[in-house]
Amino acid sequence: MTDGASAPHIIHVDPDGLYRMTFNLLAAAGAGAAAAPPAWINFLPIIGMIAIFWFLIIRPQMKRQKEHQQKVAGMKKGDQVVTAGGLVGKVVKVDDTFVELELGTNVRVKAVKATIGDIIPPGGTPAND
Repeated sequence: MTDGASAPHIIHVDPDGLYRMTFNLLAAAGAGAAAAPPAWINFLPIIGMIAIFWFLIIRPQMKRQKEHQQKVAGMKKGDQVVTAGGLVGKVVKVDDTFVELELGTNVRVKAVKATIGDIIPPGGTPAND
């Protein structure tokens, strides 16, 4: 060991000291622990996220859907409409479930009332034009 190499260090572990240290750590952790909060507190973040989701996404969508249903229910002869497929036409006849549209001169199409995407106000242009 005179050639400059150092001798390996031997570490002696006392098992009793290790057990004593572990016991002291566990005892300290148990003694300082406060009472756990009620279980329902853990659900507050989830309930908050659901409320945010409701007010930012679901409620506005329901409002738009209700407005659209009112517009379609109030549709009358002479209104210009855009179907979900993109056809633009003038309402010729309104039924309970169907609407007859005039797309051009002597070109009439029968469409399901639920497929009406938008009703264009008089003098307005469709959103896709």
